Amino acid sequence: DRVFEKERERMLFFKKETYDKQSIEAGIAEYRKNTSIHLIDVRTKEEYDEGHILGSSNLPLQEIGSITHRYPDKHSPLYIYCHSGARSKRACQYLVKNGYDHVVDLGGIMRYDGPLKKSK
Repeated sequence: DRVFEKERERMLFFKKETYDKQSIEAGIAEYRKNTSIHLIDVRTKEEYDEGHILGSSNLPLQEIGSITHRYPDKHSPLYIYCHSGARSKRACQYLVKNGYDHVVDLGGIMRYDGPLKKSK
């Protein structure tokens, strides 16, 4: 059906292919108020163990392809951070490209003044 095909093309054209960006302080404040937000640290396991934001989960950037196993719902809010902001940006780009539609780049933990939890 041509009408259906035209509508599908229009929807794909206007599909959100970007992600939001906000300060790590503001993102953590939202995370603490909203239990549906998943806070994800994309640094290495070693970096994560040295100190991470309480409640965050570790999914290193080099393993980002496995995200669909941990977070299959592509509408779940995912708040991403790393050390400086470079890896979180790459992770957010990957997530949006792969269909996740509620992705927020918090940048780097080096700008976070709150307490950190050590794993060791």
